[in-house]
Amino acid sequence: MEKKTLKKKSYEVAAALENRSHKVRYSDSVENGSIIFSLSGVAFLLMDSRECFMSAEETFLAKIEKFINIHQNSFLVLSAALHGPEEWKLMFRIQQRFLGSNLRILPVHNTGNAVNLMCTIAKITSKSYIDSICYRMITTKAYIIEQSPVWKTLQKIKLSSDTFNPN
Repeated sequence: MEKKTLKKKSYEVAAALENRSHKVRYSDSVENGSIIFSLSGVAFLLMDSRECFMSAEETFLAKIEKFINIHQNSFLVLSAALHGPEEWKLMFRIQQRFLGSNLRILPVHNTGNAVNLMCTIAKITSKSYIDSICYRMITTKAYIIEQSPVWKTLQKIKLSSDTFNPN
């Protein structure tokens, strides 16, 4: 039953990604339930909290460990209809086990929530988006320096202090 739940969830996420014009490829070399965005180098492992509760702890922890050893920029997408005390304890155990690793945990409630988070993270970690942000920051910094009265005042103070500075 747990594998059917995961496969159904993976299929729903893959279908939702395809509806958003993302190419979804399947491979036997990646962990079942993995979604990889190759352009941004980010990987997501989809797990249902019920699957974790129904399997032995070492089984799903081994799956997570294998996943983070393969993927440098990795996220665990932990799905639950409601994140109650048991689900938060599960996330805490996973965080404790992988403390210091490159794993980040994303609690989600449904397929739409998971897809939105995955697409947002993939978008903001893609090289073209990062380059765009860097360009905007440089442009904004230049504008602030050129237009800001505070910067103009600081420049005047610096210039006037340089005239009195014997060095």
